[in-house]
Formats: sequence, C-alpha cells, structure tokens
Amino acid sequence: MEAIVEKAILVGVNLGHTEDFEYSMEELVNLTHACDVEVLGRITQSLQRVNPSHYIGKGKVEEVRHLVEEKDANLVIFNDELSPSQIRNLERELDCKVIDRTILILDIFANRAKTKEAQLQVEVAELQYMLPRLVGLGQSLGRQSGGVGTKNKGTGEKKIELDRRRIEEKISVLKKDLEIMVAQRQIQRKKRKKLEVPVVALVGYTNAGKSTVMNSMLQTYMPDVEKKVFEKDMLFATLETSVRNITLPDNKSFLLTDTVGFVSKLPHHLVKAFRSTLEEVAEADLLIHVVDYSNPNYRQLIDITNQTLEDIGVKGIPTIYAYNKAEIVRDDLPVVHQDDIYFSAKNGIGIEELTSMIRSHLFAQYVNCELVIPYDQGGVVSYLNEVANVKEVSYEEEGTLMKVECKASDAEKFKRYIVNK
Repeated sequence: MEAIVEKAILVGVNLGHTEDFEYSMEELVNLTHACDVEVLGRITQSLQRVNPSHYIGKGKVEEVRHLVEEKDANLVIFNDELSPSQIRNLERELDCKVIDRTILILDIFANRAKTKEAQLQVEVAELQYMLPRLVGLGQSLGRQSGGVGTKNKGTGEKKIELDRRRIEEKISVLKKDLEIMVAQRQIQRKKRKKLEVPVVALVGYTNAGKSTVMNSMLQTYMPDVEKKVFEKDMLFATLETSVRNITLPDNKSFLLTDTVGFVSKLPHHLVKAFRSTLEEVAEADLLIHVVDYSNPNYRQLIDITNQTLEDIGVKGIPTIYAYNKAEIVRDDLPVVHQDDIYFSAKNGIGIEELTSMIRSHLFAQYVNCELVIPYDQGGVVSYLNEVANVKEVSYEEEGTLMKVECKASDAEKFKRYIVNK
C-alpha cells in the first residue's frame, strides 16, 4: 500500500503576547520536519485566552479551512496541547486530521527509543495522553492509515479499540516493569556513591551536542576503549541515559552521563515517564549545560533547559556553561571565563580546558601528602597507585615513600602512614 504523504498547516496561538512565541513556532516547524511531514503554511493568532471549543477564534478556524483547501493539506498541527473536545470540533470544521504538539513529540520519541526502558517510558506517556482523548483521537486516526500519531507501536487504531479499563491496566503493567528498571538504576547509583566516584551530567536543549562532548572526552582520555555513544545532527538523537567512566592521566576519575535533550513545552506526560532517567541529573555532583552557541536563539534555549531542570526538581547543583559549536561564530577558541567555556566538541577544541574546569569543581577536596608504607603493606601501595596521583616514589629503610595527591578520605584512611601533609 502506498504511504500517504502528509502535508501540514501549522497553527499557533500567542497567549498574552509571550516573547518566545515566534521561536516556539520555529521549533514546531523543526519537530514537524523530524516526523517527515511537509509544512505548507502557518497561521497564528494573538489571544488573551483560548477559545474553549476550538482553541482559536471562529474567524481563524475559517481561515485555516481555506488554507487547508488552497494548499491541499491533509493535516493541521497545533502548537499547544488540545483537549479531546477541541480535537473533535476542529476535525468536524476543518474536515481533516488534527493533532497537537504533544503527539508530535511523542511520535518522535517513539521512533527514536532504542532501549527497552525508553520504549516503555514513551508507551506509558502515549497511553496517558490518549486516555482522555479516546473519542477525539478515534475519529482522527480513523481518517487515514499511517502518518504522525499512528505509525508507531505506542499509538494507532489498535489502542483506540481498547476500552478505557484495558488501557488503564496496560499503563499499570508498564509502570510495574519500569519500577523494576528504576530499582536497578537506584542500586547502580548506590554502588557509585559507595565508591565515591563523582558524577557529571551533560544537560541541554536537544541537538546541542551533548553526545559529541561525551565522545570527544572519551576520544581524548580513553582512546583504546570502544565506548562511543550515538550522535547525530537531529532532534532527540539521545533518549537513553549513557554513563561512561572517564579516567584522567593522573588517575582521577568521574562518571559522565549523557541525558535526553529538552525542548520547550516538553509534554508533562513525557517528563513524568522519563523522571527516573532524569533522576541521574538530580543526583549529579556537577552539571555541564551544553549550549548550541551557533543558534541565534541560544539564550532562549538556555532558559528552556533551566526551566525544565527546575520542573523536574534539579536545583543548587554547580553548573559549567559549555558553549558548543562556537567555531561557527568565532575563531579565537577555546575561551574560558569563570564557569563559561566557548569551544568545539566536534573538532576537539577546548576539551582539555573543559576537563580542567571539571577538575576544579570535583577534585578541590584532594590533598597532597607523603606516606611511608611498610613493605608488608603492599596492598596499600597498589591501591594508591590505582586511585591517587602518585608524584614520587622512593624506597626507604622503613618502607615505600610515596608523595601523592589523593582524596581527603583516603588521606584519612591511611593517616597512620603519613609523615608530612
């Protein structure tokens, strides 16, 4: 059967004249393209409050209908989440499929999810979104097969045929499966805490280059280890949390976490479903907020990310602002100013400077000391060689003399051997 080519008209409402409205419409264009849907036109309206029955005013509905007919479009996408009755009323008036920004993002997430956990999280979000919309979406999905909101496992006519009770049961089963995965993740986090390995989380707007930063650090410090993460120039390339151990030349190590990217108006169902994944961020010792500096709207992207972090309860964690893709805008890289760095992850420019900033945050508690370790305590020598920065070793009558830089907790542990701190 020939796939239906979807051609859309985008509709946005600027409520109370918000400043970032124009950017959120640009973002809607990008999200639509990410679903392989062609954008044929857009219509916007400024309102103090939305129209409860059609979201937009009656005159605007007529305007959208004319544009749909004129451009021969078969889909209308709204920039905000619509209620079930609004979807129903709009479809009746416009005589074509109507979806909202939320289902568009859910669709992208469903297509990008690779791991079992990410797939479960997306499916829970989709089912929760659909539960109150069974009637409206039933009509919408019945209009045509295929296309946005119908082509992935999580949505489609099959789900609409299920009654509310069965969908609720399905959500309950999926949530139990997720709880098992969340418990496993918490066990892993406890183990890390026990080992006192600091955690650095990469956060930022989608497609800012977080995975590229991680891969550049791996390439710089762990070139022999095949641990690269997936990176691609597209929205939401990363949905799964990747954790990699970075060991620096002086034996200091930390865990680097790559997380899902943010976007404005990230559907709350999705934020709730991904909360367990995002807990990795909440428990980090340091955040690296990766910003696409080549994007003219980068300040808005910073605000969107900070707002999302606040929404998921992340606050008070020290943050480095890493202005990536800066080579497109300036040629004096890298530039470091306090907790800001302008660099290029793709070209590996500024990775060492970024690492140095990470060091100053994570390893400020390290101390220099001299220890004389008796020759029958070889295990202590081996341990320090593995975890500390050993600057000098000599063999004295009483034992091995080591000048090291180590964690304050290790200095405390072996204080009986310390001769000079």
